[in-house]
Amino acid sequence: MINFSYFNSVIAVIKYFHNEETCKQALIEARWGDDVVCPHCGKHHCTRRKDGRFRCNGCKHNFSCLTGTVFENTKLPLQKWFIAMYLISSHKKGVSSCQIERDCDVTQKTAWFMLHKLRSLYAQNDGIALRGTVEMDEMYLGGRETNKHENKRTEGTQGRSTKTKTPIFGMVQRNGNVVAMKVSDTKGATIIPIVSQFVENGSTTYTDEACIYNKLSESGYEHLFVNHGKREYVRANEIHTNGIEGFWAHFKRVVFSTYHCVSKDYLQRYIDEQVYRWNTRNNDASYRFADMFKKACSVFAYTDVLSLSSVIDVAAWKAKHDRYYWVGKVA
Repeated sequence: MINFSYFNSVIAVIKYFHNEETCKQALIEARWGDDVVCPHCGKHHCTRRKDGRFRCNGCKHNFSCLTGTVFENTKLPLQKWFIAMYLISSHKKGVSSCQIERDCDVTQKTAWFMLHKLRSLYAQNDGIALRGTVEMDEMYLGGRETNKHENKRTEGTQGRSTKTKTPIFGMVQRNGNVVAMKVSDTKGATIIPIVSQFVENGSTTYTDEACIYNKLSESGYEHLFVNHGKREYVRANEIHTNGIEGFWAHFKRVVFSTYHCVSKDYLQRYIDEQVYRWNTRNNDASYRFADMFKKACSVFAYTDVLSLSSVIDVAAWKAKHDRYYWVGKVA
């Protein structure tokens, strides 16, 4: 079996996965070990053909180690996929498709497609439970009117307006994991059910003074808050929302410095990526690469099909700027 602790740099990844056969053998070992299982019917004891593929003695299907994984039907060498996996899992602020284009010697459209497929592996677990002390807050991405031409600016977008901004809601267990998601709005009727799903009853919740959290006490939570409007940020040395604010600061830095702008259609995948990175911040790069490798080898259903032709060039971005959130300075 592969010793993933060996992969402490991209050089180690390139040296180990030096040819296609080595890459495929690594997938076979990570996915099945010594007993190959048919991805079609689940039968064991499949036989290997001369061309390197497998044949199920039960359903008579032929398949390869790529069948049912994120790599199925790929025309790219697996080495390039593994390099992209290592880069996206090890870089603290993520990696852009333009960087993958240069590092993996592929086109930008192909790099964009690869990254979105890999980001889909970071989907959050709906069954996660936060307990104890939980901080929660909302943020708004986009809508920076100063970056737009004067005749394209929208009035009344300050504060919590969602005319040109997308709201994101997040919760973090004190010294624990974070959960974040794109939401349609930040009304109490939207936020409270999300809290009920992810936060255990009886937990202590810390928020700001927003009225959307007023019914937390009625929902079985102890609710304490700080009044940011009056410049109150910490009360009694422990009542604050600095933890979730720290996650928002990191997320914004990632968008500002790496991606510059993100489409609201795929915003949740960027959120999932940063949530995973935050929740594994105490682990090293080899651990995250091993975990990503395991996720990539599991059964993969890419229901949200991404067509390479859907990538919009810069001219289209500027012509249809309302579909995107310009969060950095736009040339």
